[in-house]
Amino acid sequence: MTEHSAPHEEESPHGNAEQHQNSQRFDDAEYRGEARSRRDRRRRHHSSDNTDTGSFPMVRKRPSRSASVNAKRARIVTSVLVGLLCALLGFGYVVQVRNTSSSYESLSEDELVRVLDETSTQVDKLEQRRNELNRQLTSIQSAADKQKEAEKIAQQNAQTSGILSGRLPAEGKGVTISVSQRDKHVDAATMFTLIEELRNAGAEVISFNSARVVTSTYIKDTKNGLIVDGNQFSSPYTIKAIGNPSDLQNAIQIAGGVGSRLKVTFNASVNVVQTDSVKIDEVRQPQQYQYARTVE
Repeated sequence: MTEHSAPHEEESPHGNAEQHQNSQRFDDAEYRGEARSRRDRRRRHHSSDNTDTGSFPMVRKRPSRSASVNAKRARIVTSVLVGLLCALLGFGYVVQVRNTSSSYESLSEDELVRVLDETSTQVDKLEQRRNELNRQLTSIQSAADKQKEAEKIAQQNAQTSGILSGRLPAEGKGVTISVSQRDKHVDAATMFTLIEELRNAGAEVISFNSARVVTSTYIKDTKNGLIVDGNQFSSPYTIKAIGNPSDLQNAIQIAGGVGSRLKVTFNASVNVVQTDSVKIDEVRQPQQYQYARTVE
């Protein structure tokens, strides 16, 4: 504040007026200086609050020293609490172990006998349960073996029925018979007799040229040869049979048999060759039965 000094009584009026004017100029200068300072501050604030650029004055916040100190204190307190909890946990574990080890020592004789009886009973129950599980395991293994045996038998039956019905190719020991007619037609009845002789001798699989012979096979005469199950064939005829080679050969070449009949009656050439590997690849579709049914 500007202090205005009181005029002295000894001063002249002219001196007082001059002093008053000087004081008034000094006040005006001081007032103008303060006004200039206020204008400068307003200008700086206005330049910082420039809304044209959409920016606002950046206020730098000094890091709070008290916050870092509080965080450090919190970490120290947390570490101390964790250590204290770990110590309490270890102490409790040691006490529990000591109590458990000393529990049996504090029991009386009767209580120990009771505990022993309970333990023995529990052991007996566990033994009984183990035996029961062993019996179940044995039963399951037996059932699995039976199932495997049943599957094996079913597979064998399927193979056997497939060979007998002509659905599957076959190979094995047997004979190969070649019949060549010369000047006289070999009739179907004689060739059918030859097949029947092979069956009677134990032939398991038979083929006539490219036709698989089964139980329903038929042979029919034609002008140019024979028809076997609808297939036209002409001489020479090749018959392959799987079975005992000696029995099959004897069935054809026995004196007075079908071989002699072909030679004498039809002047045909008959050749029988035993072999260890007769392969019959001819197959046929299984017959659909209309009337026959399996017995339940």
